[in-house]
Amino acid sequence: MEKSTAIGIVLGLIAVFVGMVLKGASLTALNNPAAFLIIIVGTIACIFNAFPLNDVKKFPTLIKMLFRQPPQFPKDELLKLFVELSQTARREGILALENRVTEIPDPFLRNGLSMVIDGLDPDFVGDVLDAEVHGMEERHRTGALIFSQAGSYAPTLGVLGAVVGLIAALGNLNDIDKLGHSIAAAFIATMLGIFTGYVLWHPFANKLKMMSKIEVENKKMMIEGILSLQAGDSPTAIEAKLMVFIPQGQRALLKPSEERNG
Repeated sequence: MEKSTAIGIVLGLIAVFVGMVLKGASLTALNNPAAFLIIIVGTIACIFNAFPLNDVKKFPTLIKMLFRQPPQFPKDELLKLFVELSQTARREGILALENRVTEIPDPFLRNGLSMVIDGLDPDFVGDVLDAEVHGMEERHRTGALIFSQAGSYAPTLGVLGAVVGLIAALGNLNDIDKLGHSIAAAFIATMLGIFTGYVLWHPFANKLKMMSKIEVENKKMMIEGILSLQAGDSPTAIEAKLMVFIPQGQRALLKPSEERNG
């Protein structure tokens, strides 16, 4: 579970609610259905206007990703796997990997290794895997863009909500109590627009971009390992190539190939 998303939302709500109390504003002022209608439904309307329906349908899946990040093949385990596969391939031949491939849970890695076992041209294998990563990046970019655009629309809709509220307030100039209440309610829409835009939507877009970057890097490590395995590189050479994908601070925790083999 991606706990940071839940923590961020809770802290954002606390910041607003506690801030309102400290400023002397009543929390009952948030009971403004019109403001929520303008901001929430208005933002949804903007998203439908800005994106094709097929992209909008992915919104629930994107929300789920923010709270439950898709599992990634750990890089240290990936490094160990490719070293073991290269050792097997050098002893028994590339076809000996067929039984191991069926046990691999990651479909991208399994597909790449299957193409290698089938003896396909290395350039073809590389092009297919690169194209798949590029397609994944485009899908992720569109998902992040939905939230980024929502973050741009919501604050503007907040201004629209404030204008609508002030129009209503001008109709109560003869009643000071109603006038004050109407003006306060008008700015609730502005607050909601800014809150959802800059505390929710824009940060969500950034998190999706970061998650995509991590997944792309993971896939590139797989491609490097697959092509090195197909080229017949030694276990030591493959380890050296894949070690560059592992953060410097974690490399010291990994045993060198000589220690693993000796």
